[in-house]
Amino acid sequence: MNEGKNNKNNRGLIAFVLTALVLILLYNAFIIPAVKKAKIKDTNYSFFLKQVDAGTVEKVQIKEDSILFKVKGADGSEQLYSTIKIEDPDLVDRLYKSEKDIDFTGSIEEENPIATFIISWVLPLVFMIVLWLVLMKILSKRMGGLGNAMSFGKSNAKIYVKAQTGKTFADVAGQDEAKEALEEIVDFLHNPQKYADIGADLPKGALLVGPPGTGKTLLAKAVAGEANVPFFSISGSEFVEMFVGMGAAKVRDLFQQANQKAPCIVFIDEIDTIGKKRDGQFSGNDEREQTLNQLLTEMDGFDGKKGVVILAATNRPESLDPALLRPGRFDRRIPAELPDLAGREAILRVHSHKIRTEPDVDYNSIARATAGASGAELANIINEAALRAVRNGRNLVNQSDLEESVEVVIAGYQRKNAVISQQEKEIIAYHEIGHALVAAMQEDSAPVHKITIIPRTSGALGYTMQVDEEEKFLLTREEALAKISTLTGGRSAEELVFNTCTSGASNDIEKATKLARAMVTRYGMSSKFDMIALETVNNQYLGGDTSLACSSETAAQIDEEVNSIIRSAHNKAMQILTDNIGKLHELAHFLLEKETITGEEFMAILKKEQQPAV
Repeated sequence: MNEGKNNKNNRGLIAFVLTALVLILLYNAFIIPAVKKAKIKDTNYSFFLKQVDAGTVEKVQIKEDSILFKVKGADGSEQLYSTIKIEDPDLVDRLYKSEKDIDFTGSIEEENPIATFIISWVLPLVFMIVLWLVLMKILSKRMGGLGNAMSFGKSNAKIYVKAQTGKTFADVAGQDEAKEALEEIVDFLHNPQKYADIGADLPKGALLVGPPGTGKTLLAKAVAGEANVPFFSISGSEFVEMFVGMGAAKVRDLFQQANQKAPCIVFIDEIDTIGKKRDGQFSGNDEREQTLNQLLTEMDGFDGKKGVVILAATNRPESLDPALLRPGRFDRRIPAELPDLAGREAILRVHSHKIRTEPDVDYNSIARATAGASGAELANIINEAALRAVRNGRNLVNQSDLEESVEVVIAGYQRKNAVISQQEKEIIAYHEIGHALVAAMQEDSAPVHKITIIPRTSGALGYTMQVDEEEKFLLTREEALAKISTLTGGRSAEELVFNTCTSGASNDIEKATKLARAMVTRYGMSSKFDMIALETVNNQYLGGDTSLACSSETAAQIDEEVNSIIRSAHNKAMQILTDNIGKLHELAHFLLEKETITGEEFMAILKKEQQPAV
């Protein structure tokens, strides 16, 4: 490889030298004579004779067809003139008889040979070398900052030497299982001999999978920081090039550098960019497939005992090529799932170390209110709380800041300039109380935490927040039905009180339909279909879109079953609100007055005995 590179450099040098010589010859043949000629003014013969008689001519050169002469002015300036040569036999005598001693034997154009050589050859060569270096620097920058403008096959990996990632396992919270699996890799990089003594080989590759924001890249940096070894970081998209074969060349260069710096860690982020399944279709991406083939070859080619560990991250593991996941390549799959209650609390505490908080902050309540949040979202909540404290003129973050930041992340900022009519505010208040009242009157619903009718930038005109008292990992059929009834409670309140319906229930309808369909097609909670999987989940970490796996006749029956479940839940919500119509009015008026009420205030009014009408 080095010999080929040297040959390429030698050819480039020879081409540069030949080009420089040709340009310098052209420069001496055309540019310099033109410059010299521009210094000489043409004049007539009579002007020459007048200047001779006036004694201003200092030097004369008689050529075959012209006469050159130098005239010195009164201010000491000199000027060269050229005139035609006329047959004048008395010219030499006239020059001798001139009052001034005129030199007409030498050459007026004689110059210093050293100066002539420098101007004609040295300066042009220096100029071309400087121009070449400037052009190479510009081309190098345009090609992605590579050291050599022609090095298309160089990898763009960022190299963090030793522990320069600045991250350790102490900076990672809520991923205890993933850290435990990665600690063995760190131990191998520290003590490879004890594994070699027993004949064990460390897995060559570990694949970090999970939803966005769960800390996959952070885990990889923490491994490098703990192991105190060089860390190569590159994104899968950086391997993709316009020219076929360039991505494969980058893979070769990356692994060559890694082998030279072993033990080390190579981290490939978003590996699904180059690791997608090869479907064999004619319209396949040749460049991506060649890059993948080269990656597979390199992973087979290096010795696992050298201490080169390949880490990769993706949130689309189902799209990866099976050859990439077989034993001997990425033979460890480490999930980085959304944190549980204890994990969320630990993440909040880790990120709160860099901000100043009041001592009585309750992170557990914030963790319970953020079920399903990723580590990145929790870090954003802490940052939003700090920003809110500054906006309010305080230098410490308190509990209210954290609670408000949860709502900002979930529903957006408050729309303080939104103008809503009193009639619409009343409809929104009854809508939200309808949700809360239906939830409170069911045994399998989460407790109401907060109700507000203040509009948010996400488009919500109000919302009802429910927070479970403890972490739940399973969803029972009763809880699913209770959730659907709660979602239909807002629309039910509108129909019951105003005898109409609005577009405010659109999000509720979407959620209720999605949950009811999942009950029928995926959870086996329908008596009509029993335990049959009628839908498959695609991209479980990126939205969880589904696709039906049944006939059109069965799809029609699914629609009927979903409609039946939602209709039943809607009727149940209507019945609950009808039975508690007095509390519905009382709570709605209280919410209209306060705009935001807590779960404790809601339950206090709900449990208070209703006064008999007079």
